[in-house]
Amino acid sequence: VQLQASGGGQVQIGGSLRLSCTASGRFVSLGVMGWLRQAPGNGRELVSTITSDGTSMYGDSVKGRFTISRDKNTVYLQMNSLKPEDTAVYYCAADYGRITSQMRKSDYDYWGQGTLVTVSS
Repeated sequence: VQLQASGGGQVQIGGSLRLSCTASGRFVSLGVMGWLRQAPGNGRELVSTITSDGTSMYGDSVKGRFTISRDKNTVYLQMNSLKPEDTAVYYCAADYGRITSQMRKSDYDYWGQGTLVTVSS
């Protein structure tokens, strides 16, 4: 199973970006899909996850600005009102379980390659 993420790039403060991630390969239905991020010099942060039945969660720093959605095995992250502190490598993750608050890479069955988001003035 591979997770292919796309949509990262450079954007100005207050701008928007949409990330997408598609799971491909042979697998049973994935329970939770989502995004974590890591900025240079910082630890990994849970951004948002969503289950197969649409239950979602958001990290405190992105609530009200980011929206996660899912279409079967593709997950999207709409990021609005971007701030410099949103600059990070964003990783797509997926798991057969349904726990939405997992923080570690080892908690997930699958992990994408990461896409860089840079927010600057």
